[in-house]
Amino acid sequence: MTINKEIKRLEKSNVSLSVTVSKEDVRSQYNDMLKEYTKNLQIPGFRKGKVPRDVLERKFADALKGDALGRIMEAAMKEAFDEGSLPRNERPLPYSTPELQEQDIKLDFEDDLKFTVVYDVLPEVKIGQWKGIKCEYPYAEVGKDEIDKELEEIRERNAIVMDRDDDAKAQKGDVATIDYQFFEEDGSTPSDIQRKDFTFTIGSGTNYYQFDDDIIGMKKGETKEFEKKFEDGQFEPALSGKTRKIQATLTALKEKKLPDLDDDLAQDVDEKFKTLDDLKNSIREKLQKNLDVRLKEKKLNELLKKIMENTPVVLPESMIKAEVESRWRRLARYYNIDVQAMMQMADDERNKEWRETAEKALHSRLIIETLIEEQNIDVSDEETEKELERIAASNSVEIEEVRKHYDEQAMFYLKEDIKEQKITDILLAENNLKQGKKENYLEFMTTNV
Repeated sequence: MTINKEIKRLEKSNVSLSVTVSKEDVRSQYNDMLKEYTKNLQIPGFRKGKVPRDVLERKFADALKGDALGRIMEAAMKEAFDEGSLPRNERPLPYSTPELQEQDIKLDFEDDLKFTVVYDVLPEVKIGQWKGIKCEYPYAEVGKDEIDKELEEIRERNAIVMDRDDDAKAQKGDVATIDYQFFEEDGSTPSDIQRKDFTFTIGSGTNYYQFDDDIIGMKKGETKEFEKKFEDGQFEPALSGKTRKIQATLTALKEKKLPDLDDDLAQDVDEKFKTLDDLKNSIREKLQKNLDVRLKEKKLNELLKKIMENTPVVLPESMIKAEVESRWRRLARYYNIDVQAMMQMADDERNKEWRETAEKALHSRLIIETLIEEQNIDVSDEETEKELERIAASNSVEIEEVRKHYDEQAMFYLKEDIKEQKITDILLAENNLKQGKKENYLEFMTTNV
């Protein structure tokens, strides 16, 4: 079947695709369908495969034409969207379903079949100024506080946990195991919020409901009831702004014995460390490497903000929705919660925030992808091999072990990552970036770019 097609650009990154199928092709497709039916259909009074065509058409005229129309349109659409038949920016997005514009299409053998579908496509991106831009970026430094914090975490991981005496009172830093039960607002009916053998370090912030202070002073085997008011937007929406009675029983209490900060600790961490200074130097090197990666992200982010200002992009709604839902799915997987349930928990303000974040991410991603294409960024086999070697070295494994995990699809994404790194290096080299405000290391590393 041969079709004619016409593409028109619409607003909001939509296009209309008008398809024409000649009346000759329509008749041919219809006849082929009838042949298929006459071979396989069995109706009373006729043997299978012996139903005359005129009988078939008299009994099922409308149904046959409807079936044929659906088949012809489907085949025409498949041909229209066949790989290579449309340029990349005219093909429908994977999450955009083409919508038929005509409401009443009928099969007419005396005229060509014409119909139009509308769908979302990749936005047009006309890059504005992207060289010679001046901007500032925030920065941070690895200092004594950051190294000390890492050392304390190492001490925590190497601590010896011991049972406390039965008459000992819980205090900050102890490891407590409790059974807890929430009550409904009337204070007498137990709610569904409950847990047994919940273990946490008092004052560490790992207690989801943060009733650490209420546990302090309790002894093993003691049961205590207390009230806690939950602020708006905190924890489960059902608790926001409400005060609930909680019953907690301390079933076990342990204390941590932290090791001394000395050469012995360093050797316990890894035999390659002979002294505590060796361990500190390793920590500094690791923190600096992480900081360098983050610093590059911050620089690129500030630069992209400037480029986005002079490169407006109209994002289609389907693209925005897909990006937002993808972020919700990742978060739901992290917390092992149903994605629909998690999305329902969000209020209008949170949804607005997520949408704005998704739009900015898509905008910057389209700029990067467009620059990669315009600058003809490619990846050689040597560059790919070098990246595989880097991955192997950073994970302390043989390169052959790394190759086992890179099939054709994984290798495609690896090359896309290399392209992005190459255009990032070009962007940072072609623009004037100046060191700006110094930030706290922890905030610098954890806040969104």
